[in-house]
Amino acid sequence: MLLTTSHEKLLGYLMSLLGRWHDAQDVLQRASLLMWQKFAAFETGSDFVAWASTICFYEAKNFQRLSARSPFLFDDELLDKLAKERLEDLERQEQRIEALEQCLQQLAEPERQMLRAAYIEHGGIVALAKQMNRAPRTLYNKLNHLRRMLADCVLRRLGEGAV
Repeated sequence: MLLTTSHEKLLGYLMSLLGRWHDAQDVLQRASLLMWQKFAAFETGSDFVAWASTICFYEAKNFQRLSARSPFLFDDELLDKLAKERLEDLERQEQRIEALEQCLQQLAEPERQMLRAAYIEHGGIVALAKQMNRAPRTLYNKLNHLRRMLADCVLRRLGEGAV
């Protein structure tokens, strides 16, 4: 249950360290297996994400050491710094996600469907443009406009919450 509810946070954490979605998924699978094996060492009531991200961090380091195909070959010091910054960022992520969900609800359904198809389904903009019978440039422009609107909305909502 803890791993399931933390899956997206950990995947995002690994994405920030590895830079590739598929690599992050692979490492999370390996780290999940390791977490399952070491779960007896987890102290109930403590921060599961912090514990799990430590395991993910070392699995990411190991993955980079063994992976010659990774374009991001960070030294240990930089990887450690990125990991610490990302872990601090995870604490604020809940607020940003909540604000984004509220902002998404303000969009028309066709716009939400377009965003979902472009970013969640990982199908690619060119394929989506073809499916929607639109020029790829038109779709890129529309998505760029929607991203700016959402970013402004999220910033406003976060600013309101800080006051």
